[in-house]
Amino acid sequence: MPENDLVVSIREVTKVYGGVDNRVMALAGVSFDVRRGEFLSIMGQSGSGKSTLLHILGLLHKPTDGDYFLEDRVIAELGDRELSRLRGRRIGMVFQRFNLLPADDILTNVQLPLVYMRVPPGERRRRAEAVLSAMDLGDRMSHLPTQLSGGQLQRAAIARALITDPAIILADEPTGNLDSESGKVVMGIFRGLHRLGRTVIQVTHDREKAVYADRILNIRDGLLAGEEVLDNPTQGDAAGVDLSYLDTQ
Repeated sequence: MPENDLVVSIREVTKVYGGVDNRVMALAGVSFDVRRGEFLSIMGQSGSGKSTLLHILGLLHKPTDGDYFLEDRVIAELGDRELSRLRGRRIGMVFQRFNLLPADDILTNVQLPLVYMRVPPGERRRRAEAVLSAMDLGDRMSHLPTQLSGGQLQRAAIARALITDPAIILADEPTGNLDSESGKVVMGIFRGLHRLGRTVIQVTHDREKAVYADRILNIRDGLLAGEEVLDNPTQGDAAGVDLSYLDTQ
């Protein structure tokens, strides 16, 4: 069982796809810990296993073998319903392609996780308005996703990930579809969340984005290939974004 200050503990995790004739070892015995409030980058090229690892961390895939502890929970002991509930309440996911519903306005999109949690409508709206305002999207709540820029869409996706007050925020190539300036703002948001004590894990192939973190784990051919501890006390400001309200959440 992991120590109390560990939010994630991974022990000898493997993931195998396919059968006897087309067996692919995506992860080959990966072990690491993430401490509460840490900002971690998992860096690797396409096919390295980093996205598979993120999907396991996000409870979207189960390991073929090995142990995964999330806070005080032994993931292997949980059924599908418990995993779904835990994923919805304790994990916030941010995707490269935003994954917003195109027919719904931004306010509705951001409230969606709270609908599944059966939070009353008034409270859903209050919390969604607050987190969208923090993301400098207070004047875009009634807009459809097609009416927002890429940077605004990713800030809306971050707002949706934050609305459940998750234990861990997972980001899958979060700047991959953004221009350089929007990418800097998004990385500044993650850095700001880290300063507020939030746990953030991102996967990326881009070292320029990876170095916003406290630590980089390099993954290659399904194995951890190295670790780098960084010192970035002033790295990245999220221009126009005010995260101060989250300090009380």
